[in-house]
Order: sequence, then C-alpha cells, then structure tokens
Amino acid sequence: MRYKRRPMTQIPFIKMHGAGNDFVVIDNREGGYALTPPQVKALSQRRLGVGCDQLVMIETAKDGGDIFMRLYNQDGGEIGACGNAARCIGWWYMQQSGAEKAAIETASGVVSSSKSDDGRIRVEMGEPKLDAESIPLSERRNTEHLGIAEGPLMDPAAINMGNPHMVFFVRELDKINMGQLGSRLEHHKLFPEGANVSAVQVVDQYRVKQVVWERGAGLTLACGTAACAAVVAGVKRGLLSKKVTVELPGGELDIHWRDDNQVEMTGPVAVVFEGIVTL
Repeated sequence: MRYKRRPMTQIPFIKMHGAGNDFVVIDNREGGYALTPPQVKALSQRRLGVGCDQLVMIETAKDGGDIFMRLYNQDGGEIGACGNAARCIGWWYMQQSGAEKAAIETASGVVSSSKSDDGRIRVEMGEPKLDAESIPLSERRNTEHLGIAEGPLMDPAAINMGNPHMVFFVRELDKINMGQLGSRLEHHKLFPEGANVSAVQVVDQYRVKQVVWERGAGLTLACGTAACAAVVAGVKRGLLSKKVTVELPGGELDIHWRDDNQVEMTGPVAVVFEGIVTL
C-alpha cells in the first residue's frame, strides 16, 4: 500500500540572540504562516526543534508603526513584550529598510529602537507600571515590598515592564538556585498572569548581577524587561542610580530610567544562523 504524503509548510527563519536571550524570528508580513501553540512548542525545543527562549512573528504594522512583533514563549503562550527581542527585531528592520530607527508595535504598546554610537542597539521600553492593578496583582499591596518569601528569597518588589516581574534583592547571587525557586514562584497566587522572577545582587549603585526565571520559558541567559524591572526596583528602594549596567549570564545590558519616566535599554545583537523549517 502506498501512503500519500501530507502537504508540508516550509518556513524560512532567522536565529538571533541579544545577550544570550535567543529567538526564532519568522517574517510573516505577507500573512502566510499561522502557528498553533503545539507547533510553537515544537520549534522552541532545543533538542527536537530549532530551540529558543521566544518565537517572534514579524507582521505588518497595525497602528502607524513600522512593523508588529508578535511574541510566543516556549510553552506556546503569547506574551506582551520582550526587550531583547525588540532590539533584535529593531536591528533586523533597520538592516532591511536602511532606516535609522524602528517603531515596533507589540501587544503591550510601541517600542522605539535605534542604533547607539558603539554599534549596539537601543530600545525605549516605555514607562514602568508600579500599581497593583496594572502589574496586575490579585490584591492590593505595597508593590515595593510584597512581603512574600520562598527559601532564601524574601520581600520582592513587583513591576510591570510589558510583563509582570517579581524582583528579589539578595546578598550572594551564586547561592540562589533560581531553577528551583523560580519554578515555584512563577505562578504565585498574587500574580494571576504569572510572573518573571529575578534575583538581583547589587555590586554598587551603578552595577548589578541578575539571574532570571522567565514565565513560560524557564531559566534564561538574559531578559531585557527583567533587567529594566531590576533597575526600577533598585532605584525605588534607594539602592541604585538611574543609569545601571546589568550583568546577566549571557552578557551585559545598560539600563537608564530617564527623567521623563521612560526606561531605555542598550545592548548587543547577533545573528546566529538562517534556515528553513518544515512543519
């Protein structure tokens, strides 16, 4: 008996990363590709798929921007924002168009991307959301001091930088098992939409070390929105300057919480390879 081969879709993609936070990027401006959550999960697997922290679909702009960036975590769920992805997609758009800037629409709003003098890519991440309703939390609390704990992690701050974040300050980062603690805290009842969980060690007022557990993705080498949230939380607690270098396992990001309340992030972008995946 001869079996008919099912029709398959071939999708070109680019593998990119920003400070180790890696992405599968698909140009879907013509609207020809529609991925299901199981397909996103399959592509995101590091041993059985291409492998990435997030999958990015580039779509036509919907509200006056240059492009729309749709983001999916490893678990197939859609998320609102990713700073490192915005830097990568901003670089990609500027390379494609010859423009000096890129206005990138996301589910959480528009972020502006541009080239810095040293060749790195800068993005304006917007204003931090600091009230319980906007983060969101399931109940009213002092968002600078939530008063919850898990093992050695105690009393985090809560901030939304396009995604909800729980930021813990610790004395010795290398003693924190974020792979274990982050998985417990990601779905804390206080965060109805889940949370990115960070442990942050202050080196001095201009530098911190950070490790991040991303909701829906797990441990990551870098997380741009988490780096922004860490600096905002540190400033609110009187620990940090408004210009801080955040040292993550995958590299460094420079964060500036400007006087106009916008948070600006600057860091590296890299193309790993290009390919075609068959679904």
